[in-house]
Amino acid sequence: MTAFLARRLLGLLATLAAMSLLVFCTLDLLPGNAADMALGPDAAPEAVQALARQMGLDRPAWARYGSWLLGMLQGDFGTSTSYGEPVAALLAERLALTVPLAVAAMLLTCLLALAVGVTAAARHRSATDTALMAAAQVGVAVPNFWMAILLVLLFSVKLRWLPAGGFDGWGEGLLAGLRALLLPALALAAVQSAILARFTRSAVLETLREDYVRTARAKGLSERAVLWRHVLRNALVPVVTVMGLQFAELLAGTIVVENVFSLSGLGRLAFQGIGNRDLPVVRGCVMLLAALVVVVNFGVDVLYAAIDPRLRGSHR
Repeated sequence: MTAFLARRLLGLLATLAAMSLLVFCTLDLLPGNAADMALGPDAAPEAVQALARQMGLDRPAWARYGSWLLGMLQGDFGTSTSYGEPVAALLAERLALTVPLAVAAMLLTCLLALAVGVTAAARHRSATDTALMAAAQVGVAVPNFWMAILLVLLFSVKLRWLPAGGFDGWGEGLLAGLRALLLPALALAAVQSAILARFTRSAVLETLREDYVRTARAKGLSERAVLWRHVLRNALVPVVTVMGLQFAELLAGTIVVENVFSLSGLGRLAFQGIGNRDLPVVRGCVMLLAALVVVVNFGVDVLYAAIDPRLRGSHR
């Protein structure tokens, strides 16, 4: 197990190093001057030169990359040109909303998808299976923003059970914070759970055809015991892959839902940074999102080993 984790950890570090170089080259070495973009075409040349020196653009590319990388390792992502605040503080403030939102959406996704997928597989080719898969197909076809609008109309406008948007921070209390994030989490989970439910159904159906499942039934185990104790654990190995990809997508793709519900999360910060031509903010957001995706994939690899011990000795 130690060798397995060491290999995966080395892969994580190498991926992060490659991502940092890619992000820097994409944003810093492309044609165009960040100072010109920040001040606009009508700015005085002296002001552009002063801002370029302040941003360190007069130094060689390798020196800028080294300074940026060393600063990130120390928790310094630079200073925002539009907010005038440290980028690290802005990222930490927005992560306090985006990460709980993504975690809540992922928990709802797993609960809904596993329940629907396993139930549909257990009742294969029945009316229940057809109805559940039809509902999942509708969920796949509906965009996140449209689902968010429908949820606002139902639960906020008509029923008045939940707020239509906004987030006052966790200082208002845990219950108030979760209440504000419930509708956005449902909007994200509705689409993702539909995708995961269809994948779970296929994985469970494939596992049900294995020889050890027939052996478990021949030993007299109930269908429920066979399904939940033997089938689901083996079917989870491919399903966990999709879960990891979906969680990474939720972290990086909440920008639309955050705008619908007026949530000041990481995705909205990246969108505002692009609109303001704030290079340090955009660079910090992209690198942080990339790092989160890589860490999630590392967690998926560790979860593989916990579910299926045979994978611990694999050198692939």
